[in-house]
Parts: sequence; structure tokens; C-alpha cells
Amino acid sequence: MTYLVTGATGSVGRHVVAYLLEAGHRVRALTRDPGRARLPEGVEVVQGDLGRTETLRPALKGVEGVHLIDAADSAYAPLRNGPEIVEAIREAGVGKVTLLSGWSPGTLEPAVTGSDLAWTYVQPTEFMANALAWAEPVRERGLIEEPFAATKTAMVHEADIGAVIATALTEDGHEGHSYGLTGPELLDVPAKVRILSEAIGREIAFRELTVDEMRERHRAQGVPEEMIEFQIEVFGNVPEGAYQVTPTVEEVTGRPPRTFARWAAEHAAAFSRGRGA
Repeated sequence: MTYLVTGATGSVGRHVVAYLLEAGHRVRALTRDPGRARLPEGVEVVQGDLGRTETLRPALKGVEGVHLIDAADSAYAPLRNGPEIVEAIREAGVGKVTLLSGWSPGTLEPAVTGSDLAWTYVQPTEFMANALAWAEPVRERGLIEEPFAATKTAMVHEADIGAVIATALTEDGHEGHSYGLTGPELLDVPAKVRILSEAIGREIAFRELTVDEMRERHRAQGVPEEMIEFQIEVFGNVPEGAYQVTPTVEEVTGRPPRTFARWAAEHAAAFSRGRGA
């Protein structure tokens, strides 16, 4: 069977590809720039853009299932052509669809979940890979600066997200389910800093930013205003117990979710002096 993976070069998509290959399936990867894909041998890489439905249609031929991401560009703006994407999938006779949620509501999620497709909606909490944004300041200054230090989240490893998606695509019993994914533990920012310090073998300092400092920094980095406000809503002034650990990763894959300590050990080189990300 052949499975089409969109977003295949992203932090989650690469794991979806790897799990499908490991299970012996044929994988077709949709990417805007095939020359820069750097995907494993045996993956059929095709050029296309989810934001342009006409480029998706040829990639759907002969496909058993498709994994979708709700991202129109590198800034993760939500797709505007959700109904057209769903219609193309239906016309191609695709059996299963998984959808990885975006940071902002768009047209794709309601189009998929309101359709007669055999869909599974995957909605992770904070990605562990987001911590790579700290790599450069840790290497250069040994410092992490973040707001909302006391907010505890259950970060999820991108490999666990990929495993859930690959399982839902290739196994029965997941149709019509919306899966909220978390890691195995609640951690505040100082705890994450301590874990990273242990992984790289040197202490990392931490300073809590004010909300105004956060806004100023993100604006200077070109972060869209709606993304800034989304982060404040998700991580700021969160009631005690708002974030909880869920058992979904283990229930779907049969394996417990990976810890942040494991992720930090896997990515320690990115935070170490003299090493690039």
C-alpha cells in the first residue's frame, strides 16, 4: 500500500515517514522543494503545495491513505482551501486520512471532520521540538529567557506524534477519533531548563520574561501578532490543573510516551558549545 505524507520534511512528518517505512509500506512525500527533502531512500518525493489543490491531485493517485497538515506556508498560516482538498481526496478514492492540527483554526479541520472520509484528528500539546528555539542562546550565552515560568505543560515528543499518525493510517479502529496527545509528565520552564542542563553537562541560567518583553522580542523576530497572542492565551494565566497528562500515545501505539529527558539527550549536541543545530 502507498501512503501520501504531506509536511514530510517537518519535525513530525519525518517520523511519520520513518514509521511507515519500518512497517513495510510505500511512502510518497509531498514537498514544495524535493531537492531539499533529504528523505530516506525508497521514499517517492513529489513536488506539490497543499495550498494549491491542483498540485495535490496527481500525488493522490493510487494512494491508500494520506496524512495532512494544516499549514499553508512556513509561518504555519492555516489553509484556506480545506473543502477543495477534501473533495480531491474523495475523488481519488483515498481510504483513510489523518490530520495534524495547526496552531490556529482554518478551513481544513472542519472540512475533514465534517466529511464522510475515514479520518483521525491528531491534536498534540506543546512539541518537545519547540525547545530547539533555545539552542542558540544556550550555546552562545548559557541562558534561556521565557515568560510564564510556572506554567506546567506535558510536552510531547515528535516521534510519538509520528507513531500515532502512522498507526491511525495503517490500522483499523481509529476512524472518527480526535486524539489529544501529551508526553508522560507535567513540567514547568525551570524543570525543562534543569533537564537540558543535565543533558549537556553544564548549567543553563534562566530568566523569566515579562509579557511585554515577550511581545517586543517576538515582534522583532517577525512572529505574526496572532501567533504572539495565541501563545499568551495558551501559556499565560493558566488555571492550576489546566494541562493534564493523557494516556493516548500508549493506548494507540502500545508504547509509553518518551520523556523530555530522553528528547534532551537525543538533541544535546544542538545545545552544546562549538556545535551547530
